[in-house]
Amino acid sequence: MQGHITHYTQKRYIWYLIATIIIFTLPFVRINDNHFFLLSFDHKRLHLFFTAFDTQEFYLMPFVLILLFLTIFFVTTLAGRIWCAWSCPQTIFRVIYRDIIQTKLLKIRKNINNKQKEYEGQFFKKFLGILLFYLISIVAVSNLLWYFIPPEDFFTYIQNPSEHLLLLGILFCASLFLTLDITYLAEKFCVYVCPYARIQSVMFDHDTMQVIYDEKRGGVIYDGKTKLYKKPPQGECIGCEACVSVCPTHIDIRAGMQLECINCLECADACSTIQNKFNRPSLINWTSAKAIQTREKVNYLRFRTIAYAGVLFIALIALFVMGSRKENMLLNINRSTELYSIKHKNNTLQITNAYTFLFQNTDSKPHEYYFEATLEGVENGVKILRPTKPFRLEAGAKDKKIIVLEALKELANDSQKDTIFSLKIKAYALDDPNIVVYRESIFVYPKNTLLKGKNDE
Repeated sequence: MQGHITHYTQKRYIWYLIATIIIFTLPFVRINDNHFFLLSFDHKRLHLFFTAFDTQEFYLMPFVLILLFLTIFFVTTLAGRIWCAWSCPQTIFRVIYRDIIQTKLLKIRKNINNKQKEYEGQFFKKFLGILLFYLISIVAVSNLLWYFIPPEDFFTYIQNPSEHLLLLGILFCASLFLTLDITYLAEKFCVYVCPYARIQSVMFDHDTMQVIYDEKRGGVIYDGKTKLYKKPPQGECIGCEACVSVCPTHIDIRAGMQLECINCLECADACSTIQNKFNRPSLINWTSAKAIQTREKVNYLRFRTIAYAGVLFIALIALFVMGSRKENMLLNINRSTELYSIKHKNNTLQITNAYTFLFQNTDSKPHEYYFEATLEGVENGVKILRPTKPFRLEAGAKDKKIIVLEALKELANDSQKDTIFSLKIKAYALDDPNIVVYRESIFVYPKNTLLKGKNDE
């Protein structure tokens, strides 16, 4: 059996660097002035996959949340708590604070392979370490805010602090909380606070990948997790406890699956280094409980993973389908409180209905807009009295228009009640034939008794 040294920790650090670069640069990447993801409460807009949606199009948010949770379920069922060790900001920040600032930079911790031991004294160095991380936390929280406040606005706002006290308050308070979390709560957050550890066992099965100690090779270290055998009988584990001292959540992986394990695999690397001296592979591996018992490969394609993948694919398709229906112009129609107006004009009665149209240009460039109005089942029934000309809207702009429609002829002859017609509105951009929206409302024509009364006047 040929030994080899695993390098999960190095791979994690490389992934941390790649993920950090992506997360920090993504808010600055824009296509047609649209971000990859931006939920702007200030501008009341959602940017998703470089497409901008107005608040009235926030029906996409449930699909985004569904995709998020389905992805978590799928990844957890397949690979356990891989998120915790390989992507969770809590873990990344702990590595920065403990392994880089405290160990490499300030030399507070003497051994990077011992995550258990706390060193007394050195108050100045510890305070300096907290201060350094607080500066990092300000940058990290700013990066988070860029997904809610676009960077181009964020840097403008902080140049006028007196006008944006709320933003600065959120920035510095969140930074203080993050610093307290990373420097004081540390892995206790993962063990006692994070709800993910509590729900993971529900999504696990015997084929889920976990960090597992091989009792067949290493020997039984724990008997019922109560009695510890320092030197296991007839096993390859030498009891060095390198896997224990390196564990950031202070557990002994040899005791079996534990909620506190975040799948960082540092114990696997530590064991691999020791076992390599005996030309043996690590006793701790990232595999499944079934695979380590049967000595077979992990079964990735099983009912649960296929089902989650299928539902995830359907939700993703639904998101793209709904997103493709985005309208580059939004139009809301409200009728005035007055049903209709009856006036004399050139010895004839003028019957009009008034509306309030709220136009919004959700495109990334300005357009000229106008509209058409028709009555269902009535040819040449109404005409647009106002406005008489098209109007221009800048990109993202809104404008409220008072619309007056006039009946061109006698539309009904009912002496008992008003007659209601279905009104069809077609609004469009004159400079882009692809921007067209359709809306419906009503046109009310008065009963004859009111018209005769007006004629008598």
